[in-house]
Amino acid sequence: MPLGLALPLALAVLLGVLGGQLAAPGSAELLALACLAALAGRRPRLALGLLATALVAGQLLTLRGGELAPGLTRQDLHLEGRLVEVDRDAGLTRLIMAVDECRAPEPVLPTCDDLSRVRLAFYEAPGLLPGERWTLTARLRPPSGFANPGGFDYGAWLRREGIQASGYVRRDPLPTRLVEAGPSLRRQALAHLDAQALPPRQARWLAALTLGASERLERADWDLLNASGTTHLVVISGLHVGLVATFALWLARGAARLVTPGAWRLAVWPWWVAAASAAGYAGLAGLEPPALRAMIMTLVGLWVASGRHAPGPWQAWWLALGLVLLLDPLSAWRPGLWLSFSAVALLILIWQGRARPRGLGGWLWALVRTQLLLAPLMGAAVLLAFDRLAPTAPLINLVAVPLVSTLMVPLGLLGWLTAWLPPLSALCWGLFGRLVEALAGLLAMAVAWQPLWQPASAWVVPLGLALGAAGLLWALPGLALRLRLAATASLLLVPPGLPAPSPALAEGQLRVRVHDVGQGQLIELRTAGYRVLYDTGPRFASGFMPLAGLWPPGQRFDEVIVSHADQDHAGGLPALVEAHRVGRLLAPPGEALGRPARPCAAGHRWQRDGVRFRILWPPPETAGLSANDRSCVLLVRAGAQRLLITGDVGREAERRFLGEVAPGITLLVAGHHGSVTSSGLPLVRRLAPRHVIFSAARHNAFGHPADRVVRRFRAVGSCLWNTAQDGAVTLWLGDGAPPGIRAERSSDWRRGGVGGGCLALESPH
Repeated sequence: MPLGLALPLALAVLLGVLGGQLAAPGSAELLALACLAALAGRRPRLALGLLATALVAGQLLTLRGGELAPGLTRQDLHLEGRLVEVDRDAGLTRLIMAVDECRAPEPVLPTCDDLSRVRLAFYEAPGLLPGERWTLTARLRPPSGFANPGGFDYGAWLRREGIQASGYVRRDPLPTRLVEAGPSLRRQALAHLDAQALPPRQARWLAALTLGASERLERADWDLLNASGTTHLVVISGLHVGLVATFALWLARGAARLVTPGAWRLAVWPWWVAAASAAGYAGLAGLEPPALRAMIMTLVGLWVASGRHAPGPWQAWWLALGLVLLLDPLSAWRPGLWLSFSAVALLILIWQGRARPRGLGGWLWALVRTQLLLAPLMGAAVLLAFDRLAPTAPLINLVAVPLVSTLMVPLGLLGWLTAWLPPLSALCWGLFGRLVEALAGLLAMAVAWQPLWQPASAWVVPLGLALGAAGLLWALPGLALRLRLAATASLLLVPPGLPAPSPALAEGQLRVRVHDVGQGQLIELRTAGYRVLYDTGPRFASGFMPLAGLWPPGQRFDEVIVSHADQDHAGGLPALVEAHRVGRLLAPPGEALGRPARPCAAGHRWQRDGVRFRILWPPPETAGLSANDRSCVLLVRAGAQRLLITGDVGREAERRFLGEVAPGITLLVAGHHGSVTSSGLPLVRRLAPRHVIFSAARHNAFGHPADRVVRRFRAVGSCLWNTAQDGAVTLWLGDGAPPGIRAERSSDWRRGGVGGGCLALESPH
């Protein structure tokens, strides 16, 4: 490839990424025709660029077009394909399957022929291995996730991983293994590691650092790495692949010096050995997107270092970016790609034109200088990509990067190379284990001193841009010291000038947020100095609790009201108690929550910051009431506006407390997620709520909210909201409170709906 094509290739690929995201189906075919026209006109460079654009756009459009049709949700689909990933967690196994065949149960349903990659949960699964072929029946749903302020977007993650549907494996009919997995060096290496008597953390980190098996790390490991800003050290990256290539190059050039002492510097084959070693190691690590990216960057870096018809640093940077996106277009939406290439670009800026360090002191200063210049820029990139900042990362990485790169990874790899000599391998891995414990202790001390900081969403962009600009001021060559100091001082004024993260609540005002937690309920109420949770959301069969991802650890909740003990309302209580501080827990009399709770009974009332709270139901004696009818019913008054939350009570219970509520309320959280068992006509007609929020899951199996319930509220003119479609819903009550209501998930259909979107909501049935 002529060196002048690196930048045009990268730009053509980026254009294909943009086209694949925004263009309509058929655009790739038009680009292919344009490519043929360019060839006919004898313009090969234009044809090459158009071909690259068409290839990338075509891949993305194919993936987007293959997503599961909504009409196939909750249908039993027959799948046949190859297992790509297998991740076991107690009784649950998570699979990624490359689908070769998909069949719907009835011909009248939409087809799923274009489905190519799915993520499945398999409960009590038999022994499964990557590479096996299986036929099974699954229930799937299109890619989707929760939408909460500052929360993880699971749906976006599925799409950038190329997963077109997710769901679970059905036990009936039983899945069938069609073909056994073929031989796998990586699987054999992991099995060998499992057979060693290594401490658990040492084994997990050894698998991650040397084999790219980051799936073996536990949640506690990830929390520690994220909080200390060192996640990049355990994900297969250019650091790991580069170390392998450097070691192989050093050995090969040493051999060349012995074989051809007079011409070893001119030998080409050592560079090919290094390239083959890098590619082999990336393949051993599974050649997943991070490993593929690291391999391409290392191979291009070897070409630059060889000096043989090599591109310059910036040409190589564009070439590597173009090749990575050409082979894996979805990586354009993975933050890791841009963090890696940003780091390399900064290294080029920092070192281009500078003399090579001399002596140990020179190299130590070069390491410190590089890390100090990288820290603010990479901190800004992480803040913009993940909405978090590790305050101790600059100092920790000064120690962790050389420790991992010069000691831990070499010791781990040397243990593998000497696996045929168990005593020597055990010695290497024993030293590796001691370093792991020392590093983990150091990271824990740093995090205890300065925990991970997650700023308010409104602060992320201005802080990230200011931090990045400050880093560039010191990384860019040729700037006067006076200019750097003055500009940095001006950027220090950004944090004090940031607005409050959310509108400050005055006396008598209330913020209500109904979180998106799937088929469950979790409502957060806040006054000027008081915080209440009504319900804690579900706990799914996998053990996952949506509450765990809503806030940073250490939050204070003055009051937690659990409406009743059903898992979709009380399931998140263990995660709440483990990670946060709870002042007082209220629950209906006799509810088994596994921890002491004060009774939630009719007549209990209190006031905070001018906002009045009152329990309307259940009565003190709950004998004879069903679990749903024992639900706590909460009425809140903020100025002239009122909120009513009825839990899962049925229509009969509604009639018994309805006389305690004056007609006309501002907001009603619909009972039982919009089921026909609740929201009876007497309640709907008497209260005629201005806003109604249904807390329900997308594609839920119960059909919530029920069509009859939706029509009842429409008849009285209520604005209808559903967390399944709108995500988390927030509004403010009280005199002088901010007007309007905010939905976390943007819905274009609302803006065109009857009544300004209020009446556009439909039932799933």
